[in-house]
Amino acid sequence: MNKSYLSSIPPVVKNLLILNLIFWVASVALPGILTRMGLENNLSQYLGMHYWASEKFGLYQLITYMFMHGGFTHMFFNMFALFMFGPPLEYNWGSKRFLLFYIITGIGAALVQQLFWTIDYAPVLAAIDNAINSGSVLPIIPYEAKLRTVLDFGDIHSLNSVQALVYMKELFAAAPVTVGASGAVFGILLAFGWLFPNVELYLMFIPIPIKAKVAVILYALAELFFGVANFSGDNIAHFAHLGGMLFGAILILIWRRKKQF
Repeated sequence: MNKSYLSSIPPVVKNLLILNLIFWVASVALPGILTRMGLENNLSQYLGMHYWASEKFGLYQLITYMFMHGGFTHMFFNMFALFMFGPPLEYNWGSKRFLLFYIITGIGAALVQQLFWTIDYAPVLAAIDNAINSGSVLPIIPYEAKLRTVLDFGDIHSLNSVQALVYMKELFAAAPVTVGASGAVFGILLAFGWLFPNVELYLMFIPIPIKAKVAVILYALAELFFGVANFSGDNIAHFAHLGGMLFGAILILIWRRKKQF
């Protein structure tokens, strides 16, 4: 990669690519050091985003989670999308506005994911709370299968209210950790389709070119379908992706109203 080619990448996109690479290298190199320090050896446990009610959650995670990834492949595809669709937006908007858009869509994606978790866990937590107040495990029994997917406990009928409270805390801690720049990347995809709707793109598994505006709609519908379907074993934060697109659309509409778009 020659110097002139590197200089053609706008500064925010270039620095985001470098930062994500640094964080990935750190996630590979640091586990041994963390273990020797007596800490959890997964950096994502500290910089990934936990459920807001978990003792492991910190507000800083709403930003740091964007720079952590589940592996090299996860990082590569996110950064490839940023590399492909980010520069036209940064050249069009300027670096400051592009960075603002990236950060806000990433945080927006995190907030939507937190909202999804809250709604998803609400009935289970209400049942555990009822069990604690009533001293009976009967309210929990309908959610036994869901609890056993994240918790390891024996006979549910032998639980008491103190144990139920412990399991509530463990449920918070066992919530999956969200990592990745996908929320911000989906915001960028939406913005690209909005600014350049008729640019033709080639998508995987589709042998014909598709206009950018159509591709964005297809991506949104796919994320909505998989998010609602919630297939077993699917650990992708589909609603976070939709959240990135939602906050991207809101930001663009605000800029348009202020005639800044």
